[in-house]
Amino acid sequence: MKFGANTFIWVSPFSSKDVDIIYKVRDLGFDVVEIALEDPSLVDLKGIKKALDSTGLESAICGAFGPTRDIISDDPSIRKNAREYITYCINACSELGSHIFAGPVYSAVGKTRLVPEEKKREEWNLCVETLCELSNLAQKREVVITVEPLNRFETDFINLAEDVVRLAEEVNSPSLRVMLDTFHMNIEEKSLGKAIREAGRYLHHFHACENDRGTPGSGHIPWQEVASAINDIGYNRYVVIESFTPGVKEIARAAAIWRKLEVDQDTLAREGLKFLRNLLQ
Repeated sequence: MKFGANTFIWVSPFSSKDVDIIYKVRDLGFDVVEIALEDPSLVDLKGIKKALDSTGLESAICGAFGPTRDIISDDPSIRKNAREYITYCINACSELGSHIFAGPVYSAVGKTRLVPEEKKREEWNLCVETLCELSNLAQKREVVITVEPLNRFETDFINLAEDVVRLAEEVNSPSLRVMLDTFHMNIEEKSLGKAIREAGRYLHHFHACENDRGTPGSGHIPWQEVASAINDIGYNRYVVIESFTPGVKEIARAAAIWRKLEVDQDTLAREGLKFLRNLLQ
């Protein structure tokens, strides 16, 4: 098992001028940096690859899905833009030597509606069809798309482990798997342990986040239950801390982070890593 930190902890959007964060993640003791590629125009992949090679860190890519990146949109231009963005991220993974592209790839974050069952089925079928195509590309690039359920306040489409397992079963590709995030699970799942076991062999990526998105171990997530389930299914892949800084207005608004969650972001990462290593190793 390897432990990682998401660049959202310190900055949004991540750009080439923030490459020092990769060195910070190494210095804090992590094995993996998860890079949030919000705006492709801001990043020089060659510079990022140089930093990864210099630090020896492994990497994953995290996608950001705003209103113009929605593969189930009624607007064909938005669907096209979403496919192009996901394609870029898959290719970026390949260039960086990353094997994980993570996120809620199925729709735009913040899209919450009450839609008829027939419309739901249409959107579901469109999602499966699109992700079948994209997972074919991912397989060629030796990348796995890991699909993340979000809580009900951020999406109406996939909220539960059972939903995303169904998606993985229908896409039926070794390059499309499940990721889970304890922050979202804490809102939606009756039992975090049961949800992890339900994901089972499909679980390929994991975000270990506190109930308030603060330092793991400082809140009320049932961490022993999480650890037992992770051990039961034999999960030994990346465990990543994702949090956000209120110092960056754009991400603070999107993630509803209105206050400091720790004395500083480095402390959040450092103490979270210490807790997770003690819990899971």
